[in-house]
Amino acid sequence: MLATATPELVEILPGGKARLHLHAGQVKADRSKARFTFVVAGTQSGKTSWGPWWLAEEIERQGAGDYLAVTATYDLFKLKMLPEMTRVFVDLLRRWTWQASDRVLYRKSDKSRIILRSANAPEGLESATAKAAWLDECGQDAFRLESWEAVQRRLALHQGRVLGTTTPYNMGWLKIDVYDRWRNGDTDYNVIQFASTMNPQFPMEEYHRAKATLPAWKFEMFYNGNFTRPAGLIYEDFTDQHLIAPFDIPAGWPWYVGIDPGAVNTAVIWLAKNPEKNVYYLVDESLEGSLSTVQHAHKALGRAERRNVVVWALGAKSEVQQRLDWQQNGVPVIEPMVVDVEAGIDRVTSLLKTNRIYVFNTLRGVRDEFGTYSREIDDFGQPTEKIKDKETFHRMDALRYIVQHIEGGQWYMS
Repeated sequence: MLATATPELVEILPGGKARLHLHAGQVKADRSKARFTFVVAGTQSGKTSWGPWWLAEEIERQGAGDYLAVTATYDLFKLKMLPEMTRVFVDLLRRWTWQASDRVLYRKSDKSRIILRSANAPEGLESATAKAAWLDECGQDAFRLESWEAVQRRLALHQGRVLGTTTPYNMGWLKIDVYDRWRNGDTDYNVIQFASTMNPQFPMEEYHRAKATLPAWKFEMFYNGNFTRPAGLIYEDFTDQHLIAPFDIPAGWPWYVGIDPGAVNTAVIWLAKNPEKNVYYLVDESLEGSLSTVQHAHKALGRAERRNVVVWALGAKSEVQQRLDWQQNGVPVIEPMVVDVEAGIDRVTSLLKTNRIYVFNTLRGVRDEFGTYSREIDDFGQPTEKIKDKETFHRMDALRYIVQHIEGGQWYMS
């Protein structure tokens, strides 16, 4: 069997159909009937080359309409997805034209569109009602939970199918929302995993070289397609043991609220304390934008009704004006006691290590950030002190702000 659908390996049949020569892993994925099928596999194993053909088959099955092809970043869109898509749909199938200004492939005969987008600009995903979607490199850090949720909204009307193709990069939403659901028996999901060597053209010598020279976690992820905890994960002590099914919080328990303000993203997380066991439960979360401070504050106060909130902590030390604005709208927020980011991280880590904090398993955003909040890696595969994409982890910042006030610090009463 041949590994990939390159022009020499594709037989174009009368009527524009194609006969592909797929390897065993691709065949297994192609036969999947699940609504959400994800190929989580090693590098150069034939994921991206097959994606456009899956989408072409889905278009033939579903008929005229809009479809999505989404990759993690604009660079990947330009260098990887776009060439594959145009080669298949324009050069081989020949019924489609590329409209660069709109970033769509267009079929004039029935006005169908394939909308090509990058996930690190999720607003671009909100413009269509689509019938199916191919997501390439959806395991990368840049492909955030918000983009995955946006894709699902676009497919909701038609209950459209998804193909995801990626190498695993972290322990975020792909692990939580897809892999874990599949492992737990959710028939809407199917995960197909295989190593780089499933591709018959992948050199075994290269596979063994990578195994001998790379850190074990990186080799397992990048060459075997297995989820492992990557080096640099800040909260590596956060495990499934810290997850708990939601329950009703007793009326007498105190509540603690952390807020990370922002013009585009304001995160609010809610902790409830079991005073008898001295254990905290992360119960609620929100991440919202396009609202005024007045609206954010009023929404927070509304959620605080019938909750005994004893501490509201907002922002970094420098965010004085934001605290004043919230205070003027009735929320008695306070400044952080600890300026240093690392000291705040240490306090969260202490709660995790001593099993004094648990997270409701329904909080997908918090869980995603726990699984992706990490440090940059140097050329030798070692973590540096710098936090990768720190400005995007709003929930983790909100958690760090409030934990400063529940662990060994001065108490502030509302």
